[in-house]
Amino acid sequence: MYYIINNRSAREIAKEAEVDVASLRDPQSDVDRVRNPQWLVVLGVCTHLGCVPIANAGDYGGYYCPCHGSHYDASGRIRKGPAPLNLEVPFYQFLDENTLIIG
Repeated sequence: MYYIINNRSAREIAKEAEVDVASLRDPQSDVDRVRNPQWLVVLGVCTHLGCVPIANAGDYGGYYCPCHGSHYDASGRIRKGPAPLNLEVPFYQFLDENTLIIG
């Protein structure tokens, strides 16, 4: 399994918090997708046909899937292209500030 684990900047966190959830294809607020706002943890698999998105790319500065042109924001939410859903958030937990367990 391929995971995206991103240590987000304060600017990225603020930008994603301002998004109007009603405007999203798969409406989820940023705060509902993270346990700690600084860390985004998602499956690195496009929800269209399973390709691997490229980080820090696309029209929204998050992730871009080069296979068919899906654009995700820095919260892993689908914003443009054929993907029907946001990047999936797996079960994960922080054991402490230096240890992340996925699964």
